[in-house]
Amino acid sequence: MKTEGGSTDAKRDAGERAAEEAEDGFVVGLGTGSTTAHAIRALGRAVDDGLEIRGIPTSFQSRELALEVGVPLTELDAVDGVDLAIDGADQVVDDPDVTAHGALIKGGGGAHAREKLVDAAADRFIVVADPSKLSDRLERPVPLEVRPDAHTVVAERIRELDGEPTLRDAERKDGPVVTDNGNLILDCAFGPIDDPDALATRLSGIPGVVEHGLFVGLADATYVGTEGSVEVRRY
Repeated sequence: MKTEGGSTDAKRDAGERAAEEAEDGFVVGLGTGSTTAHAIRALGRAVDDGLEIRGIPTSFQSRELALEVGVPLTELDAVDGVDLAIDGADQVVDDPDVTAHGALIKGGGGAHAREKLVDAAADRFIVVADPSKLSDRLERPVPLEVRPDAHTVVAERIRELDGEPTLRDAERKDGPVVTDNGNLILDCAFGPIDDPDALATRLSGIPGVVEHGLFVGLADATYVGTEGSVEVRRY
């Protein structure tokens, strides 16, 4: 069975393998997306079998799934720390010979602001992916969560950086996508990104940008589901 962007079996294998890293007493960041959903379901089964954890959801979607499968929930400001975060990615640099090895683009689900908060707070951040997400460099559009009253100003700044911003439209209603935080999403195409760290710094400095989808230096490992196995890239 195939889904857009990769094999369902590969996604499930990666998610379930990452879920095995959770231990009794852990606070676990619950990412957003189809691959991470497999991890959340696996954590729910482990809770049924007696594992004691608390999850921090990064979106309404991950919260609803965690409640459905019985993962107890908490909030980032209610814990002393996050032991493990499990999250997906839209693209991962998979080239140990470059400094950007392990850099990510996230935000296809529009939850990257909350995801970055939780992932950065975690002692270990594991990315779950299938091979279709791996690349020798980042080249997908970078999602920016922006304040609604600033999106035109931010778009102009992106053009000054030789990017092409596109306001993300909702699929089942008229108008733009609105995030869980009440903001808008600009998908910004820069072509191949040779220095994601430098671009991340520039994007963070634009007034009106709440958060961008470049995750540089945050991931500790990527678990890649393949045909019947899971390959681990450590950074």
